[in-house]
Amino acid sequence: METKNCQKAQKAVFVSLSLCVYLIFAGGCNSMSGYSNQSLFAEDIDSVCLEMFDNQSFYRGTEYELSDALGKRIEASTPYKIIEDKSRADSVISGYLSGIDKGVLIIERESGRALDKEVILTAVVSWKNLRTGEFLLEKEEISASSSYSEWLNQGFNYGSALAANRLADRIVELMEKKWER
Repeated sequence: METKNCQKAQKAVFVSLSLCVYLIFAGGCNSMSGYSNQSLFAEDIDSVCLEMFDNQSFYRGTEYELSDALGKRIEASTPYKIIEDKSRADSVISGYLSGIDKGVLIIERESGRALDKEVILTAVVSWKNLRTGEFLLEKEEISASSSYSEWLNQGFNYGSALAANRLADRIVELMEKKWER
């Protein structure tokens, strides 16, 4: 009698475990329907004309760093090719630096001198599909920051170059297709 009860208990445990394993795998398969191996970037665009960014701040030269960093980032991280001739390009990216701000992060207690400073770049970016006339990004405001320390021989130019590279990364992230649910 005891062996029959033991066999029934083992059978019940086996059925319960089998059911749990089935539910785990079935639930996992259903949740995987959101994954895809499609490109994160628009497939109908092959080339981008990158216009030089304008600068509406008092700090000059940063617009060149941003345009250069964005061109390199587009070439390295997207399937798009940078083309100089707007008439041959599928799309055009343009924009301007709307603000370049500086701030102090850490002050030395005894002398009151700044140990670490920060530069914040803010840009307004537009990306237009020249084939359809549709704006893929329309006047999107985006910003990035970087810190620098004059005690480490890092000046404002160093900090603004880092911030320009970070801003270029963020612009390329905006170029990705929007996720669909």
